[in-house]
Amino acid sequence: MRRHRQLFCAIGLSLWPVVAAGSQAPASEALSAPLRDQVKAAKFGVVTSVRGLPLGIRDRLQTMWGSQTLDIAEPGTEFQGSGANVNRQLPTRRLVAAGCTIELCLVYYQRGGATQTWHVALFHWTPAATRLEFGGLAPGGLATVDDVRKAVLSGAIKPAAAVW
Repeated sequence: MRRHRQLFCAIGLSLWPVVAAGSQAPASEALSAPLRDQVKAAKFGVVTSVRGLPLGIRDRLQTMWGSQTLDIAEPGTEFQGSGANVNRQLPTRRLVAAGCTIELCLVYYQRGGATQTWHVALFHWTPAATRLEFGGLAPGGLATVDDVRKAVLSGAIKPAAAVW
């Protein structure tokens, strides 16, 4: 019986990374050529607030983050910092820049916690469905949606963000 329990625990522990990875939203390794062309030609309208994001994008972000609420602060407002500045009563993330076209939406945000990170998510969206097309870790300091688009096109976005 003890041997079966040890085997079960070993199997469970070895499968945990697979289960955890399955709960994370996948991010493409690189933009496909058609998507690259679409992003390059797109005229992203600037989104200045979280409420300005389409509802499908907000819902998808909340699902990706596994949170009960849309856990993101408005641009320039307080959120959970890093190190000694972590305030658990504030949102974990802060929107930095976003822009949408009729079918694409590019979202760049900062994530606080033990270490601050910046993330990009590129969505294809319609009123009927929203899907993550590309995303990952981004360099900090991007200020505009055009800066974010240039980073996406240059390959500066590192795929497979472990935590969105």
